[in-house]
Amino acid sequence: MIVVTGATGNVGRPLTRALAEAGRQVTAVSRHEAAVPDGVRHVVADLAEPTSLEPALAGATALFLLLSGDMHAAGAHPADVIGQAAAGGVRRVVLLSSQGVATRPFGPTRIALRGVEDALRDSGLDWAILRPGGFASNALWWAESVRTRRVVAAPFGDVGVPIIDPADIAEVAAACLLDDRHTTGGVYELTGPEVITPRQQADAIAATLGSPVRFHDLTRDEAKAAMAQSMPVELAEDTLDILGSPTPAEVRVSPDLQRVLDRAPRPFADWAARNVAAFR
Repeated sequence: MIVVTGATGNVGRPLTRALAEAGRQVTAVSRHEAAVPDGVRHVVADLAEPTSLEPALAGATALFLLLSGDMHAAGAHPADVIGQAAAGGVRRVVLLSSQGVATRPFGPTRIALRGVEDALRDSGLDWAILRPGGFASNALWWAESVRTRRVVAAPFGDVGVPIIDPADIAEVAAACLLDDRHTTGGVYELTGPEVITPRQQADAIAATLGSPVRFHDLTRDEAKAAMAQSMPVELAEDTLDILGSPTPAEVRVSPDLQRVLDRAPRPFADWAARNVAAFR
């Protein structure tokens, strides 16, 4: 049995489907009731309370661990989930971490993630750590404004990073969960195939829609206020630091996805085409 946390999200959903299609028994975990693929068991649990995972972990041998924004809040102890998994009989964990753990190790959310990574390394379990950069699916923040006004509003319009398609992250996670070669202490930095700016993303969405989309450059403060409605302020600050002033490491295209999947990462235009309905 493989347990997938965050199973209804942009990474967890395609990962759950891929594992089920591979013929594995899967338990999908989310904080709320949700539809899952046929044959997949669903358990409602909150990772902020590791004991709530006990029903999901019963009989499990592997775990995909995705930590929600709430797990970075003051007073949270996300590393406890590793201990809970080990106590429940899990022998393999694939952790979705962040590129920022290496590139910006002293940010508050990065320190928390580093603690989870360290707990996993010390757990005695088989493990792999995935460190993606920015997600292509963050463009869904613009969906309503594109639908209603054909406008993308974002900060740092001409500053780019190699954002990654969440479906690519899911495929790497599936490979790590299913193939012993990838869980002997591997750390995989995951990026898209090229640096792309928010303005270029808006152009790609416009091309997919076949309709012009105007770009509006937000100030950092405007962007932080909007982001803070859906994530801790500290995480919003960390994210804006990267988007506004990426380091050389954060604009580097990583070869790790190619090495695991034997193919190049998908470009943003592919993600936009698959998700065009959100912008219509």
